[in-house]
Amino acid sequence: MGSLPPSVHQRTWWKEGTVYQVWPASYKDSNGDGVGDIQGIISTLDYLKDLGIDVLWVSPMYDSPQKDMGYDISNYENIYPKYGSLADAEELIKECHVRGMRIIFDLVINHTSDQHTWFKQSRSSKDNPKRDWYIWRPAKYDKDGNRKPPNNWRAHFGGSAWEWDEQSQEYFLHLFCPEQPDLNWENSITRDAVYASAVKFWLEKGVDGFRIDTVNMYSKGTTLPDAPIVDPSTELQFGPHLFCNGPRMHEFLREINEKVLRHYDCMTVGELPHTPDTASVLRYISAKDPMLNMVFQFDIVDLGQGSDYKFETVPYPLTTLKATIARLQTLITGTDAWTTAFLENHDQARSISRFASDSPKNRVRSGKLLAMLLATLTGTLYIYQGQEIGMINVPPHWQPDDFKDVEAINYLSLVRARFHNSPSAIATAVDGIRAVGRDNARTPVQWDSSPHAGFSTVKPWMRVHDDYPSINVADQVANPNSVLQFWKRMLRMRKDHLDCFIYGDFEMFDPTDEHTLTFSKTWEGERVLVCLNFSADRRRVFVPEGWGAEGQWEILVGNGEDGYVERGWLEGWEGRIYRVR
Repeated sequence: MGSLPPSVHQRTWWKEGTVYQVWPASYKDSNGDGVGDIQGIISTLDYLKDLGIDVLWVSPMYDSPQKDMGYDISNYENIYPKYGSLADAEELIKECHVRGMRIIFDLVINHTSDQHTWFKQSRSSKDNPKRDWYIWRPAKYDKDGNRKPPNNWRAHFGGSAWEWDEQSQEYFLHLFCPEQPDLNWENSITRDAVYASAVKFWLEKGVDGFRIDTVNMYSKGTTLPDAPIVDPSTELQFGPHLFCNGPRMHEFLREINEKVLRHYDCMTVGELPHTPDTASVLRYISAKDPMLNMVFQFDIVDLGQGSDYKFETVPYPLTTLKATIARLQTLITGTDAWTTAFLENHDQARSISRFASDSPKNRVRSGKLLAMLLATLTGTLYIYQGQEIGMINVPPHWQPDDFKDVEAINYLSLVRARFHNSPSAIATAVDGIRAVGRDNARTPVQWDSSPHAGFSTVKPWMRVHDDYPSINVADQVANPNSVLQFWKRMLRMRKDHLDCFIYGDFEMFDPTDEHTLTFSKTWEGERVLVCLNFSADRRRVFVPEGWGAEGQWEILVGNGEDGYVERGWLEGWEGRIYRVR
């Protein structure tokens, strides 16, 4: 074997494993209270192992008031009571390891809950020793003497990023909900407390790493200037370049590695929004300067979202998706960095609805098509709960009252206020939420066709998707032609062709074709061609020169139901993977 490419210089479990994300509230309820829990997760570990999962990623289950579904943490060292106990969490870690699986937790350390004891002390007085553990600023006043926030930043979920504290007579910063005050990472004492309570505490209990929330927002500088005016109709402006990738961001990540992470065999994957520059991304994931093992970039899942408000959706052609995939797949070529492959998570709508067809006629074939795409991409593969059975977006008849997500609810409130309750404006907003809203990923997992989809024995905290009688785990376990069984096949194939699929070089063909997506993966002598039809009609696919005569093509897998294969043509939403000799 020749010398390995730089990105493959260290073969390791977190590159080659498939990661499955569980969002606890909607995964599996074991005690009949309508909310998913840790024992529910434990009860499905054999199912996940059989699926081909190597690493379990559990979204936040720490103690929390649940203003943002657990991303507002009041105690890093305890568990939200509805999810279980600390002993349950320890059992989950043990049961994963017993099965030869790893487990990673969410690490949410840009902010805490306003109910965390640190913040309670911080807001108690300006003289409290923990006052500067958070970001406080005095008010500004306009020419008429009206109190104003320190700057014009708009929070991610709408409204000002600053909240007035009446008791101490200052504003505190919150990039998300008002109940999620941002920690002051400029304070070294704060950082050390975070490392001890949120990171080392769980590594000592056996957790194998972390998905790190908002990993590029800790360093915001100290001047906090106004954001540029992008929307002249409002005082508040969204300026992510002012609070992402700040001046000390890399210093902080090096420090957490040096003080904690390097002492454990653990993985880190960072959520890296608002970072379009390739060189900036590579700085975070270079092996020679340890900060993060890999990051989630959102170039693919952000397609179709509005530039200022995500729910103001816009159409895009397949060529844009193809160019985005090619850019992300070649990001690490010739480097010592690593990357990720994903289409879904707890913040994204369902991939079949977004990138293929969720019609009853095409849904199964579309789910298999996307499985072929993902399973052949370079990088660590991430699957989100329900994706393996082809769960889809909420149906068109769902109304605003069915939505639970704070981001969607706040956006609807903004639209109602700005457009004076205009029915057409509200309808457009609801359409946008149905298309890209986070609630699409948060409907309960559909385990069987019994009441409440087998998720719970009582009415769940969130409405179950109407289609659960036809899309559920139990039916697909028994059906060899199901999306679930196809995912199992693809994950086995990914391991069988580990070098080529996970580490292989990527090349996109025919980038201007608006209907088909064709690319190759190569590793030394192995060559694989992936041909996917992203349309409902029969299409001719591009066959690159130099890829051998017809007799040298071997079909590894396809999603055509009738078994008929004609080289160079694909039926609607059909895909095939060829090994070319």
